[in-house]
Amino acid sequence: MTSFLVHMLRTSAERNPRAEVVLHRERRITYGEMWSNVLRVAAFLREHGLEKGQRVALLLENSPEYIAAYYGALAAGGVAVALNSAAKMRDLANWLQHSGAAWLIVDAKHPEFSQITARYDGVGLRLVLVGDGNAPEPSHAHSWDDVLTTTPRVDALLDAAEEDVAAIIYTSGTTGRPKGVTLSHGNLSSNVASILQYLKLASMDRCLNILPFYYSYGNSVLHTHLAVGGSLVLENSLAYPHKILERMAKEKVTGFSGVPSTYSLLLNRTRLSDYDLSALRYMTQAGGAMAPAQIKRLKEELGHVDFYVMYGQTEATARLTYLPAEKLFDKLGSVGIPIPGVEILICDEHGNPVPNDVAGEIHARGNNVMLGYWNDPEASRHVLRNGWLKTGDIARRDQDGYFYIEGRRSDMIKSGAHRINPKEIEEVIAELDAVAEVAVVGVSDEILGQTIKAVIVPRVGAELSAMAVQAYCHKNLAAYKIPKHIEFVTELPKTASGKVMRYLLSDQKALNQELSL
Repeated sequence: MTSFLVHMLRTSAERNPRAEVVLHRERRITYGEMWSNVLRVAAFLREHGLEKGQRVALLLENSPEYIAAYYGALAAGGVAVALNSAAKMRDLANWLQHSGAAWLIVDAKHPEFSQITARYDGVGLRLVLVGDGNAPEPSHAHSWDDVLTTTPRVDALLDAAEEDVAAIIYTSGTTGRPKGVTLSHGNLSSNVASILQYLKLASMDRCLNILPFYYSYGNSVLHTHLAVGGSLVLENSLAYPHKILERMAKEKVTGFSGVPSTYSLLLNRTRLSDYDLSALRYMTQAGGAMAPAQIKRLKEELGHVDFYVMYGQTEATARLTYLPAEKLFDKLGSVGIPIPGVEILICDEHGNPVPNDVAGEIHARGNNVMLGYWNDPEASRHVLRNGWLKTGDIARRDQDGYFYIEGRRSDMIKSGAHRINPKEIEEVIAELDAVAEVAVVGVSDEILGQTIKAVIVPRVGAELSAMAVQAYCHKNLAAYKIPKHIEFVTELPKTASGKVMRYLLSDQKALNQELSL
């Protein structure tokens, strides 16, 4: 049987080929058109030598082309490697090398396009260019028009077993050890089935999506809606929140998903009551804790909308728990109960389950848990134990079986919709000759949840300014990874074993007190 996702898309297309699958800017694409384009992508890749299991990297913004490329790669037996479109060349090159990608389907308007083509034109990576860019097209590249003129062929589809690799999602870009979460076809289908069960999605649902498809949350929104024959209204920027709400009203959107900063922008920069959102049925939130006060405020303005708080990890394909909408205020602050098909235990440091109301690490088990990290058995063994995923997140379970996140062992910074590994930024800043030591942490921010702070120990006698650090970061990192706050200190607070006490770096008063001792 073909990939579950491909099969569901095909079923949706055969059931109602004229239904709209995606609305992007002025374009409205039907299921019949999308399915034909998926077959064209699959046939093109197969005709040009793609073998089962080879990686097909995507460097595209959310668009009909992204969807056709992703599903076409799966249909042809390939592995989809969706790359962060905001990343700089150093990260992109790292991910492409680590994944061993055979193909890259790239937006010709991407800011790093010239560097990409200069490095890979005719050398080890086959390119497909989407759209017209300002830079000259490389000689060895194919165009998206080449793909769309390929004859769609059902016989280009390859069967996929549940255990076959379907996708790799990179959660960090450190040059030393990138983490590529490896997801099987079974992982993706399990995640979709569970979410459909509690959200009760159907073909009449229309979701306005602002979440990048290259992140697990956006990836999940994409697959669940296509599986039921629903529609996705794509908006790729939150710069003008009122435009988002205008589109939701115009298109009679029934669903919306966001991270805490998304809802902060909508609540603080618009008046929701000014827009006709009567068609809106549900909203979902994940990607970090949303303040209960904001949830209450949102429900005061949109009382008819079911609001689902959710928790998950990329390593679990996307989702681990959800808070039923009817329990929102009874269990305010909770991330809910396990999604269908998932088991969760709260364990001590030795892996033994703890009683209710005692904090411990979340361990999860289910068919949605990843195969492991791509080409990194050591890192995989660290988090996968006897079928259980060690999440690194600390939580407690109440007497009714509802989970509450208490904290995170991971140092990962959550800023808006982005997940940022501080080591990536530290590596870049440490390249400056004037830097002796550096540590990067997240600090609380009302809008983004967290912003980035770099604490730097300059080399003795060296001159270094915050502006110089930010300028260097701007050359080598995506905009959302550039530290907003930069502080210079004479030393970093450390434990007796030499580990930096990062929690002190987020608290200025505690840091000053520690360094004055």
